[in-house]
Amino acid sequence: MTKKETKSLVLLQHHLKSLRLPTILRESEKVAQRCANENVDHLGFLLQLCELELIERERKAAERRLKAAKFSNHKTLESFDFQAQPSVNKLLVSELMRGEYIEKRENILLVGNSGTGKTHLTTALGIAACEQGKRVRFYQVTELITQLLEAREERDLSRMKRQLGKLDLLILDELGYVPASKIGSELLFDVISTAYERQSVIVTTNLPFENWTEVLGSERLTGATLDRLTHRCHILELGGESYRLQDAKRRHKKRSSSEPLQTK
Repeated sequence: MTKKETKSLVLLQHHLKSLRLPTILRESEKVAQRCANENVDHLGFLLQLCELELIERERKAAERRLKAAKFSNHKTLESFDFQAQPSVNKLLVSELMRGEYIEKRENILLVGNSGTGKTHLTTALGIAACEQGKRVRFYQVTELITQLLEAREERDLSRMKRQLGKLDLLILDELGYVPASKIGSELLFDVISTAYERQSVIVTTNLPFENWTEVLGSERLTGATLDRLTHRCHILELGGESYRLQDAKRRHKKRSSSEPLQTK
C-alpha cells in the first residue's frame, strides 16, 4: 500500500467513524478485496457496503425493540405444539404472524384455561411484530394496573399514558387471575379506550367474556371494555387441560411404570 493509499484509508476510517457507519468501517477492506477479485465496479462495491450496514442496523434495532417489549420468555411459533391444541386455528395464527392486523388496528383475544399456550402464542406474535419494525410492550394485567396506580399516585400518569400511546401493539397477559380495584379497573379501561382504533391490543384471559365482571367489577365498565376490544377483533380459543398438568401426568405415569413391582 502506497503512502497516498495509507493516508486515504486513515481519512476514510475517520470519516466513517464520524458518520457512525461502523459496519462499513469494519467490512470495507474485506469487501474491497472481494470486489477487486471479482472485478466488481465502484457502484457495486458501494452497494454491498450499504447493504451490510442496513442489515446490521435492522438487526440491532430489532434487538432494541425486543428488549423494550419486556417479554417474560422468548417463545416462537415453531415451538408451539399445535397437535396438543387442535382447537387452535393454525391458519389464522399463521396469517396473524404476518402482522397485517396491526396495520389495520385490529385486536386479538386469546381465551382458554391456564397453561394451554395463550402466553406462548401471544409472545410469538409480539416477537414477530418486533421483527417487523413495530413498537411492542408486554404486560401482565396486574403489572400494568400496579404501574398505572403508582403513576397516578406520583402524578406521573400523563407521561405513562403518552409512552403507551406510542406503541403499535400493546399486549395484556392474564386478565382474570386477580380482581382489580375500582380505580385499577377504570385505569385499565382508560388505556384500552385510548388504544381503540389507534393501536392493536392483544389480551389473554382464562375467563369467558360473561365473567369479566369478576375482574373489572362493574357491568357497565365490562361492557364498554368488551365493546372496544371485540370490535374488529380476532378470537382464538384454546381448549383442553394445561400443558403443565399434562406433562406432570406423563412424568408421573413414566415414574410409576419404571418402579419395580413389590412382592408380598
